[in-house]
Amino acid sequence: MRGQGRGLIIYDFDGVIADSEVLANAVLAEIVTELGTPTTLEDSYHRYMGKRFADVLTAVEASVGAPLPKDFGAAYQARTLERFRRDLCTVAGAREHILAFSDTPKCIASSSSPDRLALCLDVLQLQSEFGPNVYSASSVARGKPHPDIFFHAAHRMNVIPAHCIVIEDSASGVEAGRAAGMTVVGLLAGSHIQAGHDERLRRAGAQYLSRTFEEAQGITRNFLRRKG
Repeated sequence: MRGQGRGLIIYDFDGVIADSEVLANAVLAEIVTELGTPTTLEDSYHRYMGKRFADVLTAVEASVGAPLPKDFGAAYQARTLERFRRDLCTVAGAREHILAFSDTPKCIASSSSPDRLALCLDVLQLQSEFGPNVYSASSVARGKPHPDIFFHAAHRMNVIPAHCIVIEDSASGVEAGRAAGMTVVGLLAGSHIQAGHDERLRRAGAQYLSRTFEEAQGITRNFLRRKG
């Protein structure tokens, strides 16, 4: 792939830009519990976080041990989006990080569906910061931890993988970014981060760990300076 020499910032979305993991996993835990399998918020983080929706459905079916109701997917999506409309906010510092690099190519590469991404960006009033550069893993063959979505994003942005810095909060996302040959920052700023998450991201291969977006700004600037 021919690519430009400039750097590219690739943001994961849930838990990186949108502080949505608590909300989405709380809804999922409620629904799975209603199906007869008691599930805590922490269980939901462990079993489902960072996966594509199709992979979440497969994992939920395995947890329940029976075929899911035909309307499970639609019911979960509807309840989650309603929760987002009411309660969604950005991860602390995310907006400032995005605006600090307003002149730098950037995009989103997420496991979420295009409809969910569009709604959340509208709620957060961040559509204009990314325009069409929002990519969903539903467009590729395999979800994270496979690198497909990151290769897809780099290709669409016309930047070689080695010139991309990924900001991720999940171990599967970190693995995917590293498998794509990109530099990965493991972000620990979301409200869903639990004790030991830093070690999970380190084991997944994150070259950097950042507890705040302010720390991530310095890491990002240094990376872009080297690639510029």
